[in-house]
Amino acid sequence: MDDDLRTAAETAVEQCLSLGSEESLVVVTDDERVEIGEALYGVASGVTDDASVVRYPPGDQHGGEPPAPVAAAMEAADAFLAPTTKSLSHTRARGAACEAGARGATLPGITREVFTAGLDADYDAIAAACDDVLAQVADAETVRVTTEAGTDITVEAGDRAWRSDTGDVSDPGAFSNLPAGEVFVSPETADGTYVVDGTMMPHGLLEGERLRFEVADGYVTDISDDEVRAQVETAADEVGDDAYNLAELGIGTNVAVDELVGSVLLDEKAAGTVHLAIGDDAGIGGDTDAPLHLDGIVREPTVYADGEVVDLPVER
Repeated sequence: MDDDLRTAAETAVEQCLSLGSEESLVVVTDDERVEIGEALYGVASGVTDDASVVRYPPGDQHGGEPPAPVAAAMEAADAFLAPTTKSLSHTRARGAACEAGARGATLPGITREVFTAGLDADYDAIAAACDDVLAQVADAETVRVTTEAGTDITVEAGDRAWRSDTGDVSDPGAFSNLPAGEVFVSPETADGTYVVDGTMMPHGLLEGERLRFEVADGYVTDISDDEVRAQVETAADEVGDDAYNLAELGIGTNVAVDELVGSVLLDEKAAGTVHLAIGDDAGIGGDTDAPLHLDGIVREPTVYADGEVVDLPVER
């Protein structure tokens, strides 16, 4: 293992998880993320004698359930780390593991570049940025986001709480998405338009292209892009209108991320960006189960909490 991988893996295992010598850890990975999975295992096995790796073929869709033995391993461990091609964040398997007391983090779509850049960070500074943003939006009845590219959307959290992802998963049942750094909510309703001009799969980093989404009463009603629309329509064949749920509004707070690289996992955390997602929100405070969770990153937003401009963090 080279020094860059080791440093990032040590941040995840030692700082974010605070793994103890008497604890069990399972690393869940797939055939395309073996290098990162082995790096995490290598560091973890230096901390505890009860570390293991579970590997399976990459899933078909973000939010798809892993094989039953993988889910069982996550639930049985004290802690888990999941560097996978497709996200396990919004799965019943991950939720059941945390409900059973396991703590851990998913690293969906992680690459070597994202792993070493996003985890080579001052997580105390990220936590401070999260606290600052959360204090500004937590009690707002409405949060509005606008951009010069055409975004103008208003969400209402209602009875749902804004949450903070600082990367700290030291408490039983705690969960994070690594690299971390965001404040987010699953809104009860939303109306308006958002224009993705940052990163969104399956396109990656958008250069000179914009994807437009219309939202009414908490549901996406029009999608300008054929490929994104096809993903949502496929999910709708399974779960109906729930596939069109406006699932999330998030604000990036990772002050170490100074540019978008085309990875949703990292780019949605970039300080001063906003991301919105379609589909599943059951794992983040909502009540919609859907087999997808599609994030789109919005650059250079202005965010208003009950009409007051939110002071967004900037990269350092």
